[in-house]
Amino acid sequence: MPSLKSLRIRINSVKSTQKITKAMKMVAASKLRRAQEAAEAARPYAERMGAMLGALASGQAGQDNAPRLLVGTGKSDVHLLVVATAERGLCGAFNSSIVKLARRQIEELTAQGKTVKILCVGKKGRDQLRRDHASKIVDTVDLSKVRRIGFTEAQEITDRVVAMFEAGEFDVATIFFNNFVSVISQVPSTTQLIPAQVGGEAAGAGEAAGGAIYEYEPEEGEILEKLLPRNLSVQVYRALLENAASEQGARMSAMDNATRNAGEMIKKLTTVYNRSRQAQITKELIEIISGAEAV
Repeated sequence: MPSLKSLRIRINSVKSTQKITKAMKMVAASKLRRAQEAAEAARPYAERMGAMLGALASGQAGQDNAPRLLVGTGKSDVHLLVVATAERGLCGAFNSSIVKLARRQIEELTAQGKTVKILCVGKKGRDQLRRDHASKIVDTVDLSKVRRIGFTEAQEITDRVVAMFEAGEFDVATIFFNNFVSVISQVPSTTQLIPAQVGGEAAGAGEAAGGAIYEYEPEEGEILEKLLPRNLSVQVYRALLENAASEQGARMSAMDNATRNAGEMIKKLTTVYNRSRQAQITKELIEIISGAEAV
């Protein structure tokens, strides 16, 4: 049985840990509200842009002069996986769930004979993926110094992806992230960036979802040339915002569980400490009484 001193040290250590986890929970809760509002505000814009591009793209997909970001290279031999994770840990299964989805995709593509390249956004995903797929990682985007995700960070990632695509380094690009649902629910998701997957299948060229006919000036192809890179940045930005909200929600939930577990451990250790102390006092009393009777 451990000594009373070691039990006291352990109890104090768990109490200190409980204070830290409780403070981290409160910090995550304060950050979550702002991150959730940003993620929810970005969804309508991204969805409406996708619907509008879908209406424009329906008449351009089959043409020879269609934008390359829309139709791709015509092949799917090389896949670029943009794996967006957090820069910090202590957020439950947030990072591992994204990496698990990415690994599953890597295995499927490799089994099909495809070449896979990985662009990591966040060092936690890089640290996990380089154990088995270090040779596939082409670059890592470090966001550790960014206090609040902005469109500038998304634009930098987009520029890197577009530069690789124009250099012929891949055929298909997909981003992996966690879609925020609630504090206790974050769904690992993927979005294909290149070739662009845009909505609006029900509407024809120049036709809106409500049935109205629009005339575009300049032509649809010229508009797509400008909007497709913008849409790419919007989709990346939305993924980063969803990740930011999911990270804080997962950290809040994980720290709440850790705080409760620490409280239960303190109760158990305190019980063991009291029993050990009582046993030691009883032993000392028996020794005193036995010595007195012997005299």
